[in-house]
Amino acid sequence: MSKFKYQMLIQWSDEDNCFLVGFPDFPGQPFRTHGDTYEEAVANGTQALESLIMAYEATGETLPKPTVSKVH
Repeated sequence: MSKFKYQMLIQWSDEDNCFLVGFPDFPGQPFRTHGDTYEEAVANGTQALESLIMAYEATGETLPKPTVSKVH
């Protein structure tokens, strides 16, 4: 999994009372999982990303190109 460099967006939701996790490089729903704590959101997000990549590969879809930021 470390070869993939996709962004994971984690933000707090007052409405849902949890951290929501999304992957901006993948089209579709803005959030794919959540967590009650930040650490849980990271763990759930990692699992969700792995599942998302496996689903793309299983259907033969081309994975989106990761957005990579450069630090200057």
